[in-house]
Amino acid sequence: MTPIVRKATLNDLPTLLSFEQGVIKAERPFDPTIKSGNIAYYDISELITNESSEVYVAEIEGEIVASGYAKIKPDRHYLKHTEQGYLGFMYVSENHRGKQLNKLVIDALLTWCKNKNVFEIRLDVYQDNLPAIKAYEKAGFKKHMINMRLDIKNLQRE
Repeated sequence: MTPIVRKATLNDLPTLLSFEQGVIKAERPFDPTIKSGNIAYYDISELITNESSEVYVAEIEGEIVASGYAKIKPDRHYLKHTEQGYLGFMYVSENHRGKQLNKLVIDALLTWCKNKNVFEIRLDVYQDNLPAIKAYEKAGFKKHMINMRLDIKNLQRE
C-alpha cells in the first residue's frame, strides 16, 4: 500500500473537482468572505495543461487520495528573484490524512519547481488552520508575512 505520486492528467478531473469542493468546504469556516453556494477556486484543466503549472496527485491502490499544484508566477520587480513557485490545491482525502501524503505531493512539486529553475516557493494558509500550518512547517515552510483584512461596511469609529 505504498503511495505513488504522479502528474495529474485530464482523466483525473472528476476526482480533482471533488477535491476542490473539499478544499472550499474546509476553508469556509476560516474565511467569511467566501461566497456561499457552489463555487470553484481553480481552473484545474488549465493547471494540468499549462507549461507554467503542474498538478500532482498521490494514489494508493489506484485511488487518488491527495493533490496539489505548483504554478510559476512572475514576482515583484524589487525582489531578489524574478519568479516564484506558488503552491495551492493541497488536499488529502479524509480517510488518508496523517500518512505524510501532503509532504509527498509537496516534495514532487518542489522538485518540479527546481527543474524549472524556480527556487522561491510561496503558499497561502489561513492563520487559524493550525493542522495545515503544522503540515507546511514540517515540509520546511516558515511564516513570512501576514495578510490582514478589514470589513468597513459596518465599522463605526468614535
